[in-house]
Amino acid sequence: MFPLHEEERLAALRSLQVMDTPPEAEFDAIVQAARHIFDSRMAYVSLVDADRQWFKARCGLDVPETAREVSICQHAIMADAMLVIPDTHADPRVAWSPVVTGEPFVRSYAGVPLRHSQAQGGARYPIGTLCIADDRLLDLTPDKLELLEGLAGVIEGLLDARRARTESLKLALSRQEALIESERAQRILQQAERMARIGSWQLDLATNDTHWSAQTYAIHQLAVGDKPDLEQALLHYPPTDREMLRTALDACAATGQSWDLEADLVNAQGIMRRVRLMGEAEVRADKIVAVIGVIQDITERYKIERRLREFALTDELTGLASRRAFNETLDEALASASAEDTALAIAIIDLDRFKEVNDRLGHPAGDEVLRAMAAKLGAADHLGDYLAARLGGDEFVVMLRGSHATERLADGITQLLTDLRHTVYGEGADPHVGITVSATIGACTRTARHADRPALMKAADEALYTAKRANRGTGAIAGNDAVLVPHKAATASAHA
Repeated sequence: MFPLHEEERLAALRSLQVMDTPPEAEFDAIVQAARHIFDSRMAYVSLVDADRQWFKARCGLDVPETAREVSICQHAIMADAMLVIPDTHADPRVAWSPVVTGEPFVRSYAGVPLRHSQAQGGARYPIGTLCIADDRLLDLTPDKLELLEGLAGVIEGLLDARRARTESLKLALSRQEALIESERAQRILQQAERMARIGSWQLDLATNDTHWSAQTYAIHQLAVGDKPDLEQALLHYPPTDREMLRTALDACAATGQSWDLEADLVNAQGIMRRVRLMGEAEVRADKIVAVIGVIQDITERYKIERRLREFALTDELTGLASRRAFNETLDEALASASAEDTALAIAIIDLDRFKEVNDRLGHPAGDEVLRAMAAKLGAADHLGDYLAARLGGDEFVVMLRGSHATERLADGITQLLTDLRHTVYGEGADPHVGITVSATIGACTRTARHADRPALMKAADEALYTAKRANRGTGAIAGNDAVLVPHKAATASAHA
């Protein structure tokens, strides 16, 4: 089954003379941007001919083309509208397709038609699509799909520009006509850039001059025409990111190495933005003459990702670091401690009688105990340079550095045993009778034997159970036979 205007559509496609042409940086950059937005395995520009679909640009796909009959994109072509398939297995139009049942096992798909006319001002027909796909279920949100439509607009602008150039050469237009067509194509491209919030740039290596598109100026909040030189442009980036970009530019100019980076940018209004930059070499006659690329403002997406990461790294109930945050920090600390020969230790803390609180007084009372213990851990300044986290349930952990991880470790644990005591009373209960929750602690210092996180955690956990067997409300250090006990009053209460 073919679209209603199949002949006109094919004529528009073939008028471009783009089928089977070599890869082009602009299309490749847009495909990479689409894949980055959706975090998808695959992204491609598909041009659908009479019996095949050919990929002008692709990433995550090994084949340069497929038969049209197995193409998912043909459905977007026939509908002449964005096609979103959250789950191909649930869509009878494509569930049977070999690209769904076999490699590349497409599970989620989104495609936007690319429209083109055979002649300037004529009817526009869908000749292909900009697509993303994955063998996983993707999060195809309206915001991301809007960005995909914007990128499709950029491609249409590029195709219109290609048609304008082809017609100019084919019809041998006068200089004035050629200028008009060039300006029109440039306006179309600028409109597409604004829609997708992506700008383009070029660095001429012979003159060191920079050439920016209108959207690149907009991202920097500079007036079009206020062309900065390279050094002025780099001043928009903080020192660390500036050096990263300078290194990438130098490598690209010297060896042709392309790059894809994220960096902070301070615009002309002094406002910090987050941008993604891609660059690659422009080669003429086997010589690198320029570096070209695109810049995209990704501030909003970056903020969302940061908020999600902060949520994942913080325990919601206590406000302490989460298990994931602690593991990441401990791994980094162990790597640097090994290189710098810095002392490091961990202490695992288990609350005594916590189950009794939940059973007798209810889970809200138990949550209050966890928050109270977390507050005490957060205020344990006597531990020096430390990080406290909740591992889960009624179990906490502390990482210590320096002397607090070696000769002062026993004193620090003994003080914690005293501090981590909390008496909780039930609603309407006798104010003189409550449940006193204490802590039992097991610790281990980093050694050659306990040099990684699993070994260190295992040794501290074994020390914890050594202390529990001796007497709850006490502590033990791996490799030390002595059991640490807080002052007598605290110890006596622990048995209450």
